[in-house]
Amino acid sequence: MKAHDALYIDGAWRPAEGGATLEDTNPADGTPLGTVPAGGPADIDAAVRAARAALPQWSATAPAERARLLFRLRDILQERGEETAALVTAELGSPLTLSRKVHTAVPVLVCGSYAELAGSFAFEEERGNSRVLRAPVGVVGAITPWNYPLHQIVAKAAPALAAGCTMVLKPAEDTPLVAQLFAEAVDEAGVPAGVFNLVTGLGPVAGQALAEHDGIDLLSFTGSTAVGRKVAALAAGGVKRVALELGGKSANVILPGADLNRAVRTGVANVMSNSGQTCSAWTRMLVDADRYDEAVALAAESAAKYEPGDPGEESTRMGPLVNAKQYERVTGYIRRGQEEGARLVTGGAERPAGRDRGHYVRPTVFADVTPQMTIAQEEIFGPVLSVMRYEDTEEALRIANGTVYGLAGAVWSEDRDEAVAFARRMDTGQVDINGGRFNPLAPFGGWKQSGVGRELGEYGLEEYLQTKSLQL
Repeated sequence: MKAHDALYIDGAWRPAEGGATLEDTNPADGTPLGTVPAGGPADIDAAVRAARAALPQWSATAPAERARLLFRLRDILQERGEETAALVTAELGSPLTLSRKVHTAVPVLVCGSYAELAGSFAFEEERGNSRVLRAPVGVVGAITPWNYPLHQIVAKAAPALAAGCTMVLKPAEDTPLVAQLFAEAVDEAGVPAGVFNLVTGLGPVAGQALAEHDGIDLLSFTGSTAVGRKVAALAAGGVKRVALELGGKSANVILPGADLNRAVRTGVANVMSNSGQTCSAWTRMLVDADRYDEAVALAAESAAKYEPGDPGEESTRMGPLVNAKQYERVTGYIRRGQEEGARLVTGGAERPAGRDRGHYVRPTVFADVTPQMTIAQEEIFGPVLSVMRYEDTEEALRIANGTVYGLAGAVWSEDRDEAVAFARRMDTGQVDINGGRFNPLAPFGGWKQSGVGRELGEYGLEEYLQTKSLQL
């Protein structure tokens, strides 16, 4: 593993003020991967100043040129795909196969989609006697999480650059090497100095300094709802625009008559993928009473196939959680579920057999979960599924909408029109119908306490634009 001893500011690698560092470790066995700078307020200030100085020229750069650079960035990320996958596996604990197919391939796809948009988007249009201009919002502060480290960076950086914004990125402290690789790719692509800046560091230090900085015009944050509230409050002092992609407690609603086997197995895979560390995971499975017992048995059988293992092995389907704090959080929720009366079908809070080192959690399925239980209301962020019973579709809808979250979800039915009709009534930002495929052009984002704003496609690009009208 290669770790920089510097931050990327104004087109160059430079040491952090004060010389403090953060240690990066492998969650599978605790071995050190290296150290990175722990940037602070002075480093954030230098990065913001560089971004503001670069803004006039970059915002005036032709969209076609911005598109060309983004295509080049996409190609470099694709060329470094195997290196990226190895980094994600080492830092996050994601199985190597998942690191290749999702953590590496999806960001490449998203970067390419914004390269195309930069060259085709209508930044100006005529409305009556007015010319409406779409201008970059300015300097963007981006704070990204560790669970999909490269994807979350690209989902912010690519539309920001396509829009003509400059930016400062503060990545999660658990996955800084992936962020450094991205900065290297930006530099190699020839993006002008100051347009993209990287400051690694702690959230309460570097992240807070970025959220509070008067030189930031838009703050884009992805993470937990609790931290999102704090970030929004800090940004409010400067009347900054804020985009928040926060937590979720998504419902997987299996309507009567749906293909139960496919719906359950797909639902379990959705929850166990990335060790359950996915904000949009369908962690509540809703099944009609007549087929409930069959669904529980199928879920247990399917979950058992996700035996935790070495993420570097090609055959491993589930690796460890990212750190000790996350391990304690998830196992605490499992114990809470048992204490509140949920029936543990498979898994549990005990360590998996043969995994005395690393932050491994057993794939866990609970049955007889009621809507009032903690595990049915709060985001666990681990490989824990709650299977819930409903008597009719109106009750299913009440359960699905019965949390403070509204990020994603799924509906299964033998009649697609019935599934679509049900999905229309769900209070959530995105719903998959009968296993609908990921679409990088479709908007992603939350309702209620799952966030504000959208990512991906034109909807994501618009987050980084502001509107001006010229009356002619």
